[in-house]
Amino acid sequence: MSFDAYLVLFGLIAMLTVLILDKMRPGLVLLSVVVFFLCAGILTPKEMLEGFSNKGMITVAMLFLVSEGIRQSGALEHVIKKLLPSGKPTLFNTQLRILPSIAFISAFLNNTPVVVIFAPIIKRWAEKVRVPATKFLIPLSYATVLGGICTLIGTSTNLVVHGMIIDAGYEGFSMFEIAWVGLPIAIAGIIYMLLFSNKLLPDVRDNNSDDDSDEGNLGNLHRVEAVLSSRFPGINKTVKEFNFTRHYGAIVKEIRSGGIRYTRDLDSVVFHEGDTLILWADDTFIPTWGDSSVFVLLANGTDRESPMSKKKRWFALILLFIMIVGATIGELPAVKERIPGIKLDMFFFVCVTTIIMAWTKIFPPKKYTKYISWDILITIACAFAISKAMENSGLAAMAAGYIINLSHSYGPYALLAMLYLIVNAVTELITNNAAAALGFPVALSVAMQLGVDPTPFFITICIAASAAFSTPIGYQTNLIVQGVGGYKFTDFVKVGLPLNIICFLLSVFLIPLIWKF
Repeated sequence: MSFDAYLVLFGLIAMLTVLILDKMRPGLVLLSVVVFFLCAGILTPKEMLEGFSNKGMITVAMLFLVSEGIRQSGALEHVIKKLLPSGKPTLFNTQLRILPSIAFISAFLNNTPVVVIFAPIIKRWAEKVRVPATKFLIPLSYATVLGGICTLIGTSTNLVVHGMIIDAGYEGFSMFEIAWVGLPIAIAGIIYMLLFSNKLLPDVRDNNSDDDSDEGNLGNLHRVEAVLSSRFPGINKTVKEFNFTRHYGAIVKEIRSGGIRYTRDLDSVVFHEGDTLILWADDTFIPTWGDSSVFVLLANGTDRESPMSKKKRWFALILLFIMIVGATIGELPAVKERIPGIKLDMFFFVCVTTIIMAWTKIFPPKKYTKYISWDILITIACAFAISKAMENSGLAAMAAGYIINLSHSYGPYALLAMLYLIVNAVTELITNNAAAALGFPVALSVAMQLGVDPTPFFITICIAASAAFSTPIGYQTNLIVQGVGGYKFTDFVKVGLPLNIICFLLSVFLIPLIWKF
């Protein structure tokens, strides 16, 4: 093992440790490791910066804006309200109505805005018809993840792996290529939730503040739920250290963190990303902070009114439809032959769609930078550099050789299984894009050493890095519903671990059948 390989291994262990401890945002952690590799001479400046110009990374940035345009159009609110039944529904019938539709929507839109819009509406509906909201919010998050693995644009992980594949000199994924395995997994996952979520998910959790009786003493203030994003300036500070009222003009009455409710002695409670705050605020709070990146979700128990006309709402949906269909048709060989000068791929159509949405003010063009998650983009860009460092140092080849030796007697199926389990475990603890960055060079080296087609291993990375169900920290949507639903960490383990196993077994069985070694 070379000295460079030892340095890269040290950097990766340090990176994983800091990410698990949640001391910094993932983007800054990965950037720090990349700079360390640059200083050690393992990466050149060109190799360090290549990820920032990668088509996959830019496509993710554009998709943030497309998703924001659809969110602001109000189309998603209309969809979920039509799906939710009236009267006294059964849990099975309600989930049967909403989960497949949510999965379909999230196959083409960023998962976070889907959950941000649907979660408060589903919670209000559940309270109205007197059914436990806890039976729907974790399935909501899981359905978005299952839908996201079905298409190239369904999750940033697929686009990151797609970009790495192209950089390695191979043909990238088509729009629906991953659906050959993603769709059976999504169907199996939804069936599992329909059959077992009622038994595995908790019943009613009392999410009402113990201090509701104080409402009469607070003048014109009313109850607001706020979910903290990574950009909240008080992250890792106590309530006493960060004066929330001075910053935002609202009073913190309750904090829900990690499934625990804090209603007394709040001064010593620490703010974390994904925490849900119960606030007393006036009528100006949501209009003032509704578009702020400080809060992932704001809800005051009333429906959000879309500022867009019905005509513009339909125009936004038509643009989305054209983008998806155009990117799909543009990859066909006949189209490539007829229009050889322009590559009509997803990158092309998402760029055009974003610019049209900006000029037609489907999302506010003067605020477009607010809707992009820059930390995710930095994480993605640095993931490319980390992958390159693993290749340059020889660590990826060594890890691949070690995995091959361990499973030498069992063939490629065992290699897929081992690779899946490693990447999936890393995803549950840190971030999906970082997990893909660690897994991709190893997958490529395994395929090259065996002399087989690397596509099955690439698909495995995509599924394993996205199918994070067992912990609330594995996916941002899990964090959001944890606070809104008052779930405990063990609730995710109880319902998510069997789903992880289902995804693992289907992936290892189906991927080699569809993409031959």
